[in-house]
Parts: sequence; structure tokens; C-alpha cells
Amino acid sequence: MTHHHHHDHDHHHSHDDGSEMPFEEKLTKILDHWIKHNQDHADTYEDWAARAREAHLDDVAELLKDAANLNFTMNEKFEAARKLISKKE
Repeated sequence: MTHHHHHDHDHHHSHDDGSEMPFEEKLTKILDHWIKHNQDHADTYEDWAARAREAHLDDVAELLKDAANLNFTMNEKFEAARKLISKKE
């Protein structure tokens, strides 16, 4: 089985590039990154859910769809956080 989603970064970086970027701007950029990253993963989970359903693995498909929905829920939190930051600015 191949993994069709490629990461162009690792999950353990600090996002600290030594610049003097204001904290709110840095946090907004990180939130944007996490939103995109979660969306990419959710798309992959949904793709595999469809494949599982085609293979008559409906219970597996439902679990993968649930995993995608968890990413969407996380993104709602990240988007709410981003809105709170933008209201502050």
C-alpha cells in the first residue's frame, strides 16, 4: 500500500526562524499552515474512505470519514482562533 500524501516538512519544527515577526502575525501564519495541513489530510482520509467503501469495507470507510471530520472540527477551532487574533489587531 502506498501513501499518496507527501509531507514537505516534518511535524517537529518550532516555526522560530529568528525573525522579529510580531507574535500575533507568527501565530496567524502557523494557524494558516495547520488549517491547510489538516485539509490536506482530511482530503486523503476521504479519498481512502471512498476506496474502502468501494472494497465493501463500509465500517472502515465510516471510521476514515470520522477521522476526516475530526480534522474539519480542528480547523473550525483554528479558524476561530485566527478570527480572534484579527479582531485584536
